[in-house]
Parts: sequence; structure tokens; C-alpha cells
Amino acid sequence: MLDPDRGLSLTIARVVQRLQGSSLHSQLERQARVSLHKPEIKLESLKEDIKEFLKTSGWEKKLQNAVYSELNVFPMPCHPAAPPEHIKEPLAYMRKAQGSWEKRILKSLNSMCTELNIPLAQKRPANEQKELLNKWNEMGTDEPDLSLFRPVYAPKDFLEVLMNLRNPNYENGEQPSFKNHLGLIQVPLKVKDIPELKEYFSELGLNIGQLGIDDSAQVPPEFFENEHVHIGQKVLAEQDSAAAQQYVRQGCPTALRADLWALILNISNQPEDILYYEQLKSNVIQHDLLVDSLIYKDVKLTASNDDYYFVFEDYLYQVLLCFSRDTSVLEHFTYSSATPPKSYIRGKLGMEEYAVFYPPNGVIPFHGFSMYVAPLCFLYHEPSKLYQIFREMYVRFFFRLHSISSHPSGIVSLCLLFETLLQTHLPQLFYHLREIGAQPLRISFKWMVRAFSGYLATDQLLLLWDRILGYNSLEILAVLAAAVFAFRAVNLMEVTSLAAAEAVLADLSTLKVMPLLQIFLFATVT
Repeated sequence: MLDPDRGLSLTIARVVQRLQGSSLHSQLERQARVSLHKPEIKLESLKEDIKEFLKTSGWEKKLQNAVYSELNVFPMPCHPAAPPEHIKEPLAYMRKAQGSWEKRILKSLNSMCTELNIPLAQKRPANEQKELLNKWNEMGTDEPDLSLFRPVYAPKDFLEVLMNLRNPNYENGEQPSFKNHLGLIQVPLKVKDIPELKEYFSELGLNIGQLGIDDSAQVPPEFFENEHVHIGQKVLAEQDSAAAQQYVRQGCPTALRADLWALILNISNQPEDILYYEQLKSNVIQHDLLVDSLIYKDVKLTASNDDYYFVFEDYLYQVLLCFSRDTSVLEHFTYSSATPPKSYIRGKLGMEEYAVFYPPNGVIPFHGFSMYVAPLCFLYHEPSKLYQIFREMYVRFFFRLHSISSHPSGIVSLCLLFETLLQTHLPQLFYHLREIGAQPLRISFKWMVRAFSGYLATDQLLLLWDRILGYNSLEILAVLAAAVFAFRAVNLMEVTSLAAAEAVLADLSTLKVMPLLQIFLFATVT
């Protein structure tokens, strides 16, 4: 166990090290040098005067937000003697399962590459580069022949892998408490029960005002909304990431959401960020990757057929094609259980000095991947800012939904939390569905993997994502999935097959997220 003081000093050292290489560090240095010419800066109190200047000019707040962002994203430091793989994932059997899953994905990608006789990457001819540049803002009008391409994997393939996960230490030993778990996930991880969830999500309580609740006995909704908007404007004026994160736990007013999310994620869209996006765009123009066709195919199969998102088709191509080239995304693999796939320059197979990450960001898109971006298009219309918001959402949250890990926000824990909540609080429904071959997780898994994108109405989805950002956790996805089953329990008790159960839960677009969550969490008898 790491000593708390030692842990704190390691955290401070890591944050300082990371910030020293950032653009914020050079900006702070520049501002400090500029302040030396100001008359209020005295030589005898130089250090204090510069600190005061940085505070009054708003730079101290920017530094605080950067530190807060680092603390939110990176895990707490392990014991110095712990090997690097423990930071990625502490359980060996999870690491092994993730490694096997990655090999399977790569095999699928390579076999497609061989079958279609298409290289993983190639330079575009000059005329093709010019054509792509000219139609950059209308790529949705392009209709390439994608009939031979198939998604590398779909959520249901991933679920099959998770169902076969086992902790080898428990294979032969008797664990009576865990043997009582009748769900598909058979690994013993600690997940929260209803009392713990009530405490964790206390701001969602029945007696606390919420955006997304039409009526409240305590406060008239229009009064709460007006007051909440006023507080939100003050939070934005203060430019405080921590305050913004606390604020959105009660929901974001529509007009303030884009700015509040950007503040929480510490995205400011500086000129250097716009330039970086343009460099990524240039990389897309110059080189054609096999994953580009997978991205096109995914957008065509999902967002293009969605009543809410089809209008954003061009944005989706722009963001996802740039994302595939972004090597800064590789950094998240230091705290992800996943490992970026490697490829070798032709003719140099197995020679490490000729190995490159493929795709450059290390993330192979799967069926439904574009739905992580689609809802953000409602909030951000400037491509470089939309891109930065999505990238930050991905490296904080979404990567956990398609990698095998023991993290509380990882998809394995979410599945186990969902099944445990249903089995504990709706045992009759759980047993009935299990008996007819309609295990609830087979239905809810696709909702959770996509963070409900494409299933809920957009206004409700954004209210849900407010809380993901507010609590810096994906656990609310599992709670909502259980709440949906609770809401449709009467109908589900009548069904006699998996197909009938899926039909009852086929359309979630009329559901109101916040009442469902509140009733399930705070009106459930425990």
C-alpha cells in the first residue's frame, strides 16, 4: 500500500512533469516575463508580485484547471515498485483476455486486408488529394463502393468474449456468494449496491432540483431552471473546471452546455489547437488508410440512418478521419488496459525498428464507433473544437467501453453492476428473462457500449452525458439500463422469448432519463 504522503508527492511530481511540456507552461513563462515591465512588480517582492499578477490576469485559474484536468484523467500513482502493466490493469487475467481480444481484432483486420488486396496505408495520388480537399466539407455526397468491407467487430462479438471471462483463482475454489450470481458475467469484481449508489449520486436525489424533471413537489420547475441558468452563467464567468463539474451534476441548461463541457474538459480551442487540427486534416488528404473505409462504412450503417444525426454526416467523416491520424491519442494507452496495434513497413516484418502503430492513433473503429461523435455535433459547429471535445471525451471515458479491464467505469464492471442491480432488486423479472433465454445483458449491452447514443432522444442523451461528466464516471449507464428494465417490467414479465423482450425494449426514444434514474435509485426499497 502506498503511503498517502508519498502518493501525494508522486502525484504532484507527475502533474508538474506533464505540465512542463505543455503550451500552458510556455504561455505562463511568457506572461511572467511580460509582467516584469509593469510598474507594480517590485524587485524586493518579485515572486509574490508575479504570483499576484498571474492571479489577477486569470492565468492562475487556467493553471488550476489544467491541474484539475490531469487529476481527473490520470489514475492515482501506484507503488513505485509496481511494474508498468499494473498501471494499465492490475489483474493479470484481464490483461491476458484483453491481449487475446486484440489479437482477434488484428486477425480480422489483416484477413480483410489480404482478401481485398488493399494495403493498410498508401499515399494518395495528387489528383485524388486535390479532389478530397475540394469536397472536404461535403464528403457525405461521396458514395464509395463499400460492399466488400465489413466492420471488424460488433458489440455482440465483444459480449461473447466478456461472457467467457473467468478468474482462474476462483475456478476450483468455492465462492458461495459469487456462485449466486446468475448473469452472463462471471468474474468477481466489487460493484456498488443501491445504498452506495444513492450516496455516490446524492445530487440526483428526489428533493434536489434537476434539469430534465418536468415537475417537482419542492420547487416549481421554471423557478429552478431560471436560478440554475443564473448560477451556470456565474460558473462560466469564473472559468473554474471543478465548479463546472459539480454544477452539471444537476444538468446543463441547453444554451450553456457547450461552454460548460468545454470548461470541464479544459478545451479552449487556441490557435495552436486549430493548427494541430489542420495538420491532421493534411495527413488525411495525403494518405489513404484501410481504416478510412471502415469509418465510411460505420457512418453509412449507423449515423446516416439515424433521424437525429444524418445531417451531421460530413462532420463525422472529418472528425473520425482526423482522429485516426492523431498520435496524441496514444498517450491514453498508459492508463488503458489496451495496447495499440503495430504494423511493419513492407518487407521488414518482425523488425522492431520498422514497426509503426496502426492506425496512428492506435484505435481500430468498430460497428457503432461513430455514434460517440454524433451527439456532440449538436453542441459544436466549429470542426476543430468539435474534434478536441470528442478526443477528450474518448480518452477520458469512451475507451473504457470497448476494452477489457477491472476499472469501475470499464465495460466489465458496468455489465456486472447492471446484472447485480437487476438480480437484487427485480429478482422475479431477472429469473423470468433468464428462464426464457432472454438474458437481460444481451439486450442492454449495446446501449452501454454506445453510452446510449442512438437509442435515447438527443435531449435526454445530453442530460445523461451531463452526469457522466459531472461524476467523472460511466457507472450511471448501468444504473439507467437497469432502470429501463424496471420501467418496462410489467410488459417484460409477459414475454416468452428473447425476440419478444427485444421488441418491448426496441424503442427508448420516448423515455425521460432523469425520472427513471431518480425512481430507480431513490424510490427502490433496499
